Amino acid sequence: MLSKVTSFGLNGLEGYIVNVEVDISNGLPTYDIVGLGDTAIKESKYRVKSAIKNSTFQFPIHRITINLAPANMKKEGPIYDLPIAIAVLASTEMVEIEKVNQYAYIGELSLDGTIKKVNGLLPILITARDFGIKKIIIPKENEMEASFIEGIEVYPIDNLQHLVEFLNGYIHILPISTKFFDEIQTSMSIIDDFKYIKGQSLAKRALEISAAGGHNCILVGPPGAGKSMLAKAFPTILPDLTFEEALEVTKIHSIAGVLDNKIGIVTHRPFRTPHHTATTIALTGGGRNAKPGEISLAHSGVLYLDEMPEYKREAIESLRQPLEDGKITVARIQQSIEYPANIMLIASMNPCPCGYFGHDANKCRCTPVQIVKYRNKLSGPILDRIDLHVEVDSISYSDITNKVEEEPSYMIKDRVEKARKIQLERYKDDKIFCNAKMNQKHLLKYCQLDEETKDIIKDAFDSLNLSARAYNRILKVARTIADLDNSENIRYEHILEALQYRNLENKYGI
Repeated sequence: MLSKVTSFGLNGLEGYIVNVEVDISNGLPTYDIVGLGDTAIKESKYRVKSAIKNSTFQFPIHRITINLAPANMKKEGPIYDLPIAIAVLASTEMVEIEKVNQYAYIGELSLDGTIKKVNGLLPILITARDFGIKKIIIPKENEMEASFIEGIEVYPIDNLQHLVEFLNGYIHILPISTKFFDEIQTSMSIIDDFKYIKGQSLAKRALEISAAGGHNCILVGPPGAGKSMLAKAFPTILPDLTFEEALEVTKIHSIAGVLDNKIGIVTHRPFRTPHHTATTIALTGGGRNAKPGEISLAHSGVLYLDEMPEYKREAIESLRQPLEDGKITVARIQQSIEYPANIMLIASMNPCPCGYFGHDANKCRCTPVQIVKYRNKLSGPILDRIDLHVEVDSISYSDITNKVEEEPSYMIKDRVEKARKIQLERYKDDKIFCNAKMNQKHLLKYCQLDEETKDIIKDAFDSLNLSARAYNRILKVARTIADLDNSENIRYEHILEALQYRNLENKYGI
C-alpha cells in the first residue's frame, strides 16, 4: 500500500516541501530510502524500525521503498525520521490515513520512540505557514521555539506512541499557545555597564556613535587600557531587537543548533567573540552542510574580534563581503547558500606585538620588522571598512580612584535610540535602517555640506591620503554625529569630530 505525508527541508534559511512517500508491497523483505539523502537519512531506517517496534507496533516484513521528493534536492539530517515512521504506519493501516494527511511532520526518533528536537524548526514553520499548511506535528522539546509563530497550529508530541494515539483519536492534545515577544524581553545584565568603566571618555563617545549609526569600530591601545571592557559593555547601549529582527536571528541560531530551547527566541542582539585561533570556515560558515558561521551568528548584533591582528589573515579578509554587503555567500561543491550577515564589527588591537609602541611610560621592545609584520595583518581594504579608529590610552591612578560616578549605559542607550528613530524616519522609504547602510545615492541626498565644511573635508582628504570609501564613511559618521546632536544638517564641527576617528595613521601607522 502507498502512503504520502508532508514534511519540509531547508536550503539555507529557506524551507521547501518534502513529500515522504512509502510503498509497501509483496516480495523479498527489503528496506530502501531514495531521494538524495545524506548519511543521517540513510541511517534513519534503523532508527525508524526500532522506534516502531519499541512503541508496541508491528514493523512490516515486506518490500519497503521510501522516496523523499523532490528527488533532485539534497536532503540532510534526521528530521525525516518521524514522517517516515508515520508513513510506514499509515501504509500498514495502523493509523487512519485521512487523519495523517491533515498534518505535516518534523522530528528525529530515538530507538525507544522518543521524538527528539531538531535544528532549524523556525524557518520550517514559517515556510509551512506560507505554503498554506494549517497543522504541523513537532517535537515537544521545540515547543518554545514554535510558540512565537502565528497562523499555523503547532502540536508538540513527546513520543511516537502518543502521536499514533492522538491521530487515532484516543487522546487529545492542544496546539501551542502563541506567545508575544514583548512579554519575554528582559533587561540586559548590568555587570558590563559603562558606569563601571573609569575614564576613556573618547572611546565611550566613539562607541556611542558606533551604536547610534551602526558603524564598525576598532580600538587601539596598550594592554590593560580597557579595550575588552569597553567592547563587552557595548551591547548594553544598543537599541533593542525588534520582533522581525529577532525572528531572523533566531532562524540562523536554530539552524546552527545554538538556540536556547528554554526561551525559544533570541531576545537580545547577538555578541559573538570567536577566539583568534578560529578558522576561516568557523567565521564564514560552511563545512559539509554549509552551516552558518560566527559572522552570520552575529547578524543584527556585534562581532567582536579581540586582538584582531592575531587572527589568520585569510580569516580577516573573509570579512570584506559581509562588512560591505551585509550578507555572506557560503559556496561549496554541492550547494551555494547566502546567509544574512548585517553585523557591527568591534575590534581591538595593540599598536605593536608587545603593545607599548608610542607609550609614554613603557618602552616598546619590538623591532621595526616585527611592527610592520604585525600591522600588515590588517589590509587597507579591511581598515577602510572600519568607520571609527579609536585610540584607547592607559588609565591613570587618579582615574581609577576617582569617586565621580561615570555615565551609566541606560543614559547612553537613550541617546542612541533617539538617533536611531531619526534614521528610521529618514530612511523609511529607502529600505535601510541606519546611517552605516547608506549608499552613494543616500549620501548625495542626506549628507549635503556647506562650502566651509567642504573645504575642511577636502584638506583632510589630501593630507590623510583618504580613499573614496574612507571619504564616504567619514560622511556617514558625521551624519550620525549630527543625528546625536539633533541637527538636520551636517555642520563643520560634526565633520571635524568624524575626522578625528580616522587619524591614527600619524601615531600608529593604522
